[in-house]
Amino acid sequence: MSKAILDADEILQHASPLTHQQGHEIQPWRHLIRMPIALAESACKESVDNLNQILADTMALRDLYKKHHWQVSGHTFYQLHLLFDKHYDEQSKLVDAIAERIQLLGGVSVAMAQDVAETTLIPRPPKGREPVPVQISRLLHAHEIVLKEARAMARLATAREDDGTNDLLVSDVIRTNELQVWFIAEHVVDTPVVRAK
Repeated sequence: MSKAILDADEILQHASPLTHQQGHEIQPWRHLIRMPIALAESACKESVDNLNQILADTMALRDLYKKHHWQVSGHTFYQLHLLFDKHYDEQSKLVDAIAERIQLLGGVSVAMAQDVAETTLIPRPPKGREPVPVQISRLLHAHEIVLKEARAMARLATAREDDGTNDLLVSDVIRTNELQVWFIAEHVVDTPVVRAK
């Protein structure tokens, strides 16, 4: 065989994907990597644990928005269909920010649906379709869970001098969730549609 053919065969071998690879975990769950961020390891561990709870609940809330986006019906369909998708996108941004903070603190973030389902405090909705007021009530309850946790965890982060986690929880998680609560809560206010009383 000529050298040119051998070189082509070698190139093809290097260009082929290496599939079905297996290996060990490079960082086990709940094991922290020490990051040089001038924060005590105990503070990092507490924040990672707390943020993973918030992350699981935020992922559950995000997915609840997508479920309702697909399944909403009735005379407010168009408005809620768009609003639920907007809130889904905003929750997705929070998911990314929370997961990145966990990694920055040296932790491993919850990631898979099965793990989220095992961890979240948000009640699981039925698989079927529900009326709009029930959908909104579910969302409001989920937001309340996240907000209650985020406030408590922000105070703990401050006590541990973890200003970055406190800032994420207050500036992003709490403010986003409060605003979303306002927008959807207004849809279940019992006001007359055509004539004032």
